[in-house]
Amino acid sequence: MALRSDWLPALAAFESAARHQNFAHAAEELHLTASAVSHHVRKLEARLGVALFQRHARGVSLTAEGRHLADVAGNAIHDIDGAMQDLRSRRDDAHTVRITTLHSFAYTWLIPKLPAFAAAHPDIRMRVDTEISLTRFDDVGPDLGIRHGPGRWPGLNALPLMDESLFPVAAPTLPGLGDVRAAADILRLPLVADLSHQGWHDWFRANSVHGARIDERFVFSDSTDMLRAAAIGLGAALARERIVAPWLSSGQLLRLPGEAMTGRYAYYIVYPAHRRPRPAVRRVIDWLASQPAGPTPDTASVRKPRR
Repeated sequence: MALRSDWLPALAAFESAARHQNFAHAAEELHLTASAVSHHVRKLEARLGVALFQRHARGVSLTAEGRHLADVAGNAIHDIDGAMQDLRSRRDDAHTVRITTLHSFAYTWLIPKLPAFAAAHPDIRMRVDTEISLTRFDDVGPDLGIRHGPGRWPGLNALPLMDESLFPVAAPTLPGLGDVRAAADILRLPLVADLSHQGWHDWFRANSVHGARIDERFVFSDSTDMLRAAAIGLGAALARERIVAPWLSSGQLLRLPGEAMTGRYAYYIVYPAHRRPRPAVRRVIDWLASQPAGPTPDTASVRKPRR
């Protein structure tokens, strides 16, 4: 029986499920759903005419036939992966560093600092990935990342980069801004939001505004889109200090009255714990760690909206 290309997805799903002895874990590794992994395995069983797994209430276990195929498939995939990694390592420049981070952070903090980096390290090439999904730091994945979170991720070393605070901002032209004198007055404005772990409810509570009825007119998955929406007058936004700094400096947004709220999470430089950073990667990590957190808005001087 010739191995056709349409067998490969089913074999990959089976190999991962066999290695984990769990469809859900295989799904997480392959970025699929557990039902999709199960479908691939059943498709493979139907084509071969044998059962590869025994299914029971507590999960699955390999049959004798499944163990035989798992050994062969695992070795084959390992050999292919090794060959591809070898080819890629030959192609990749030793001075190329791959970074993953959020689009909002790259746009407002990282990219403005890159001219200084390029001048100091002209030999290093950088590839910046801003996919919203969490990237796998495997042997063919990125070299390092900048993540916003609790500072603990399985399999990653995490170095603190900077903390964060949140406060409300709005465009100078937003109708009703002249009547805003205290945190509670912001409730009279239209509100926009992102999918941050801390939102308007948290900020109003931190500013002793209780029982607030919050009506978020627009909600965006990306903080940059939220700030852009606020800048064109769609509503007031709850902004992260490090992300909003350029918008404040340009005057597109004003900080509104109310105390800043300490962020539950912070920014971290992360890289795989299972491999030592290459010299070029180490230089980028050291450079990132040496960067000041700013530009930071002047938290002592809140611009009052004009009447």
